[in-house]
Amino acid sequence: QVRLVESGGGLVQAGGSLRLSCAASGIIFSVSDMGWYRQAPGKQREWVAGVASGGYTYYAESVKGRFTISRDNAKNMVYLQLNSLTPDDTAVYYCNLSPANRAYWGQGTQVTVSS
Repeated sequence: QVRLVESGGGLVQAGGSLRLSCAASGIIFSVSDMGWYRQAPGKQREWVAGVASGGYTYYAESVKGRFTISRDNAKNMVYLQLNSLTPDDTAVYYCNLSPANRAYWGQGTQVTVSS
């Protein structure tokens, strides 16, 4: 059974930082491309960043230069470092495969950025 558990969200002021974590189980993590996604209130879920099995990273234009995705294959973990946060970054953040598998969505972790 695949399980993706996100953590690390919270309330932060604009300009602040957070580090999100995602613990993966039930998949062959080391060969899986992984991604972070987010869903803001009243909006569709969108892709934010991805990291390939070999470590190559790629980002949505809206977060490029501010967010950093990374992975630890030994721990089956994916991370998202969020810097220079703005209120537009307020959303529930999810991890999933890249591209996402609709059966694997977890609960997500809430990030709220105050102005």
